[in-house]
Amino acid sequence: MSRNQIILLFLLSIIFGLGAVFFAKQWMDRQSQPQTEVEVVEREPVVVAAIEVPAGTILDEQHFTTKLLEKAWRSENQFSDVAELVGMVAADNLYPDEIIIAQHVNAPGQGATLATLIPEDKRAVTIRVNDVIGVAGFLLPGNRVDILSTVKYGQNSASTTTVLKDIKVLAVDQTARTKENKPIIVRAVTLEVTPKEAEKLLSANTKGAIQLALRNPQAIEPKVVQPYVAPRVTIIKGTNSSSVRVRE
Repeated sequence: MSRNQIILLFLLSIIFGLGAVFFAKQWMDRQSQPQTEVEVVEREPVVVAAIEVPAGTILDEQHFTTKLLEKAWRSENQFSDVAELVGMVAADNLYPDEIIIAQHVNAPGQGATLATLIPEDKRAVTIRVNDVIGVAGFLLPGNRVDILSTVKYGQNSASTTTVLKDIKVLAVDQTARTKENKPIIVRAVTLEVTPKEAEKLLSANTKGAIQLALRNPQAIEPKVVQPYVAPRVTIIKGTNSSSVRVRE
């Protein structure tokens, strides 16, 4: 074997050795690197409170926003669309970023939510109505009405009196708020009255027919001022008596 062949073989052995080392290092690097699996997480929108909302508040779009939540964490009693909550009433206090669930809200006019909307000195009284008594379906929550009672004394005799004036309508059927302004036929109307007004209303409802008269919301009931009448006393002297006006 000549000297040149020896040198060529030596160089080839070096090249093959370096190549083997290179490929071995590549294989070892691939084996030592951890296999990273990319997990795809599905997220869906969920409705959360945007601001603090007190219990009893009639809910609107401004009270809510949405955020993405992992699908695995979603439950059936959560909401995905703000529109589903508009018009409902908060059953509990809602706090910012709190996920809204079905137990947090109630349908308007139902349960204890209506009670939270009534002032402390008022009462909610429901009376049964028909399409005539309910002002042909034009009666909506928030309207104000006068209540008239018609009592029949005979076949051709009847008397109608105004029992109560300027009474607020809390709910029609089970609706305490509506954005629609079209007629709806209702079977019951819930009115906001004082305890004394409740007694008069129920008495009138028993004695005769009740009719609701829809008021203009801008109408102002004039105050009737009773003229001052000085009291009088009767003075009896023997068989004579006289009436004397008392002076202040």
